[in-house]
Amino acid sequence: MNLEDIFVPPREIAHKKWQLGQLINNEINEGGIVLIFCSDYRGIEGGQAEIVDFIHVRRELYRLSKLDFEVPICDLGDLVSGKSHQDTHYILQEVISMCLYNNAIPIVIGGSNDLSYSLFSALYFHQKKINYTQISNVVSLDNDGDEITEDNFLSKILSSNTFSIKNYHHLGYQKHLNESDAVKLMKEVEFEIIRLAEMMGSTEKTEPFFRRADLVTLNCDAVESMGDGFSVNPQVNGLNRREICAYTKEIGLSENLKAAGIFNFNVASHDALNHQLLAQMIWHCIEGINIQHSHPKEREYETFWVLIDDGQYCFKRDTFSGLWYFGEDEKTENLIPCSRFEYEAAKQGHMDRRFTKIQP
Repeated sequence: MNLEDIFVPPREIAHKKWQLGQLINNEINEGGIVLIFCSDYRGIEGGQAEIVDFIHVRRELYRLSKLDFEVPICDLGDLVSGKSHQDTHYILQEVISMCLYNNAIPIVIGGSNDLSYSLFSALYFHQKKINYTQISNVVSLDNDGDEITEDNFLSKILSSNTFSIKNYHHLGYQKHLNESDAVKLMKEVEFEIIRLAEMMGSTEKTEPFFRRADLVTLNCDAVESMGDGFSVNPQVNGLNRREICAYTKEIGLSENLKAAGIFNFNVASHDALNHQLLAQMIWHCIEGINIQHSHPKEREYETFWVLIDDGQYCFKRDTFSGLWYFGEDEKTENLIPCSRFEYEAAKQGHMDRRFTKIQP
């Protein structure tokens, strides 16, 4: 695949030596970050696919500080949409697969939320049993039609005979926007589903759902809108600006992150603050990736035992990061990420069902 045929290269943006633009090039580097801007919104009703220049977002992003970042960044440019929405899905899967072959982390920005399906499908070709976390205000499990839309893509992932999913975490749903049966079904099949209220104010309680994520996608409809709308479906309630930047940093901090996506952004917005916010969300994700790359690979753990009735339960704390885990296995990858709050609750006799369901 010739990338020059499917991308409009980004325009030159003036920047200073201390700014992020100094690190950005147009080559996919081994172990690097790859930015892919997309403007195909045909996965939502009435959505268009006209090529859009993300110049306003880039100006804001390129002029943010590069700090001491070492992970190389590639900006491939603006993806040219296919003749059909399904063509765009195919093209995007091929580009993402190319990134994964280079052990690079693709971050797809823009387009409708159903493009999450392309990220999942491309990643599944490279690894099975994916840990997938999605931030979205809605849980849509429609299964109508063959074409992929933002209403049915999640159902096509979760109910497919082709895919196998290790864990799915749905964060930020709002009760008044969702069909109760969909939320009930998610709980019955024991997928983690977290309300917006539980995410507000701090990332500490929900951080464990990002820690081992292979794929994270973010629906901008989950963000509180301002001006003429941050998302294509602007919402009066949602995560605020500081909160969403904190959560995009958590995306980058994932120990296993292979791909990420930020979808349903209102690229047609005339409010400069919306473009600035998206740029800062991308920057915080990049910061998280750089921090994770700087962490030592060898860790030491403190062990804490909790007695509840006739059972004893093991919690471990990483002495470097301060992060908590549940389980007594010697292999860290077999431990369940958890929060300090869950450890404190266990000491009071309240054990989260995530832990009790795996106990013999």
